[in-house]
Amino acid sequence: MERRFVALPDRALLAVAGEDRTPFLQGLVSNDVTRATPTRAIHAALLTAQGKYLHDFFVAERDGALHLEAEAARLADLKRRLSLYKLRSKVTLAETPGLAVFAAFGDGAAAALGLAPEPGAAMPVAGGIGFVDPRLAALGARLWLPPGGEAALRERGFGEAATEEYDRHRLALGVPDGSRDLEIEKAILLESGFDELHGVDWQKGCYIGQELTARTKYRGLVKKRLLPVRIDGDAPPPGTVLTRGGKEAGEMRSARGDRGLALVRLDALTSEEPLEAAGARLYPEKPGWARL
Repeated sequence: MERRFVALPDRALLAVAGEDRTPFLQGLVSNDVTRATPTRAIHAALLTAQGKYLHDFFVAERDGALHLEAEAARLADLKRRLSLYKLRSKVTLAETPGLAVFAAFGDGAAAALGLAPEPGAAMPVAGGIGFVDPRLAALGARLWLPPGGEAALRERGFGEAATEEYDRHRLALGVPDGSRDLEIEKAILLESGFDELHGVDWQKGCYIGQELTARTKYRGLVKKRLLPVRIDGDAPPPGTVLTRGGKEAGEMRSARGDRGLALVRLDALTSEEPLEAAGARLYPEKPGWARL
């Protein structure tokens, strides 16, 4: 695949600064924040006390602060929720308007940026920061760049792509995209691939929703999984119920053309017969990274 980059205006940054920034986040989110450094980015989630999804984000350190890349439309909500836990912690929360978010993907994308080809590898790039997607190296790299920073991507052989091209790349790999694919206050991390996609640390101390997340893993309570689907027909709208033989078998999430994601009951994977919804046929696929 040719090396490409795409601007992601639906993503934005929140800076968590102050001397307590690391222990503050460490007690709240699903991954080990001590691993977020200038040379390593992580992926993590903020959950309800019942272990249900609220937000997910990338975390990397830059200029003495931890920066969270999250959904732009929901950044104010993330800031508000984190603020509830500040108490006496010496931290500040502020949006980071000076950096724009980009994704770079295609053959040799990480190497062209000087990055080691492993999830989370990070380094300064063009006055900002670049890192291999912490979830899956095959997704490519994420970049937080100052105005005009995309010129550096063109100089390194990246052509500009449409958002749809990157979205189809993500969907083919079966990786969710925030609240487009994870229902707020309902989705469970382990149904959504967060274990295999490096979004949960099982050795760290307590965080919000940790008990329920651990119980789901160790008691084998996962009955559904978010999976890529090949679509024959028009993609059903998100939230459409998927059926097989008249019985509910899943629910549609995001899609582009003939590729999409769906939350599928695991017992529906025992047959090769397609799922159906809104006149379309859907064929679930198992990503190479997934453990079902």
